[in-house]
Amino acid sequence: MSADDNKSTKAERDAAEKAVLDNMARLKALRLAREASMPQAAPKKKVAAKSGRSATGKTSSGKGSTGKPAEKSVALAAWLAEQRKGGFRT
Repeated sequence: MSADDNKSTKAERDAAEKAVLDNMARLKALRLAREASMPQAAPKKKVAAKSGRSATGKTSSGKGSTGKPAEKSVALAAWLAEQRKGGFRT
């Protein structure tokens, strides 16, 4: 490759990069304008949940420290096995 080829290749790459960045900026501006024109929803109030903790610090509702029910959490090994059955490579 000659020096002219390298310069033209770099110029093409720079032009393509600038076009992508300009498009991203244009799309961001459109998104922000659309979001600004949409009416704001009233903020949701957090409902104070009853703690349910006993003196030992364990919950009586079967929830862990993350607040998720224990019966809904899936073991990692089971999830990975399910992914393998579905044909997904992990």
